[in-house]
Amino acid sequence: MASSTYSEILERIRSALQAAKQIFAGYTPGRIAAEYKSGHDPVTAADREIDGLLKEHLLREGEGWLSEESTDDDRRLGRKRVWVVDPLDGTREFVAGIPEFSVSIALVDKGRPVVGGILNPATGETFLGSVGSGVTYDGTPRRASQHNGLGGALVLASRSEVARGEWERFRDAPFRIQAMGSVAYKLARVAAGLADVTFTLTPKHEWDVAAGAALVLSGGGFVESLDGPLAWNQKHPKISGLIAGGPLLRHELSEFLRPHMSVVSE
Repeated sequence: MASSTYSEILERIRSALQAAKQIFAGYTPGRIAAEYKSGHDPVTAADREIDGLLKEHLLREGEGWLSEESTDDDRRLGRKRVWVVDPLDGTREFVAGIPEFSVSIALVDKGRPVVGGILNPATGETFLGSVGSGVTYDGTPRRASQHNGLGGALVLASRSEVARGEWERFRDAPFRIQAMGSVAYKLARVAAGLADVTFTLTPKHEWDVAAGAALVLSGGGFVESLDGPLAWNQKHPKISGLIAGGPLLRHELSEFLRPHMSVVSE
């Protein structure tokens, strides 16, 4: 897909995020009724309303659709272009009133996440990017961190994983750890160079991370699963975990995490 085509896709995403922002203005984080799906994942009226809005703004004839809040349609597997979205990533934070939730939109083309947009409605931050044209943060061009060592690097950790004690093993690591909700929001911040690294050793769905992966790659960073290169628009859209960061940290981070990844895979 030529970079000239990205501009039209980015406009679709920008329009969808703006419309989503207006819908969120009608909700008060921390004062939201939630239901619970299987696996104890919360869902709210906002999740469903935003899902319908995104589909209306983004989807065109011949494109596929994969969303956390939509019934999966296997026809997407035969599509060249597929939208992979999470209408509200970080619903727990939204329900709790913690300003770390996001709307996450990715376009996957021929199995690669090439365009992404992420909005944090609580802070108003907007991250947009495409492979070939770079990343913007609130309209300003940015790039992934150029930090060249784990010493002193800022690593964004899952708030829920930290609460469960899963990051205790990294207590003596050379990097700084900041707990944060919404994996999409964490990836967006890494893409814009506002943090150096984020990783999770817990399985994720494609809709959790596709937009963030597109942004990190667009910003010149790297994204991998625990098993190596990622595949997208899979029949079972789940990945083993995720490692993402600035390009100069790739080797050192992979070596640091290797023993922990072997424990996870056993």
